[in-house]
Amino acid sequence: MWPWKSKRTRNRRAAERAEAAELPPRRIARRVLAAAAVLAAVLAGLWALDQPIRTVTVTGRFQHLTPQQVGRAVAGAVHGAGLLTVSLQNVRRAVAALPWAASVSVGRAWPHGLQVWVREQHAAAQWGADGLINSRGVLFVSHVSAPPRALARLSGPEGTEAEVMRRYRAMRERLAPSGLAIAALSVDARGTWRFTLRNGITVRLGRSEVEERFDKFMSAALGIVQRRAAAISYVDMRYTNGFAIGWRKGASSHATPSEGRRVRPAGSSHPHGRLAQGGLGARPRQEGRDA
Repeated sequence: MWPWKSKRTRNRRAAERAEAAELPPRRIARRVLAAAAVLAAVLAGLWALDQPIRTVTVTGRFQHLTPQQVGRAVAGAVHGAGLLTVSLQNVRRAVAALPWAASVSVGRAWPHGLQVWVREQHAAAQWGADGLINSRGVLFVSHVSAPPRALARLSGPEGTEAEVMRRYRAMRERLAPSGLAIAALSVDARGTWRFTLRNGITVRLGRSEVEERFDKFMSAALGIVQRRAAAISYVDMRYTNGFAIGWRKGASSHATPSEGRRVRPAGSSHPHGRLAQGGLGARPRQEGRDA
């Protein structure tokens, strides 16, 4: 069936076009005035809604931030804007810039207020001398006067925060069943890793095969560390076929009958590694100048 248009429809449209082409000045003026009236009504409505911001309600559980700090950040971002014209994004950014703010939401609370929800950062570890990082390895406070003593101290070159935190969390989880905890974990500019347990024993992992060496510590050295913690100064895992133990000054380096005189890494087909005394014995495999 072919589409068609009635003659009446075509005539009416032609008439409308002709009328539009020959609108008299008065009709044009009336239409302009009507449009202006609509615009004025819209602007009046917007003005009525864009009331001054008189209240800021802050919600959150705070230990380090205060509602007053949040309120000052909001005031600095509002810059006298009304409730309708204020940039909620700018307000959110201003509050999120506070050192302990983890996440921020901002909303309008009609007719005269703003509602701000804030979640604080959780310090998962100390970074360097006086910084704090969260569980994602984000350094959110560069300097704090008194870092919590219970936090492990992590350190490394700038930009390694996330990597160090990832390794710390993995090691902490594996050590937890043994009752041992990490007091410090570090990587230096050359990529050399080491960690210190809360009992004061330092474990040297070196620059290569770090995961494998930690596995060897867990399977072969952990038992000795648990039994003789008071006598041990450090454990050096940088040996190809075993590990070395450095004894504290004045402590006996003789192994118990159950420990024997040699240590063999679990799963190794190589000869037994040597249990060094005072750090002596077989030298660790070299990685440049330092393993």
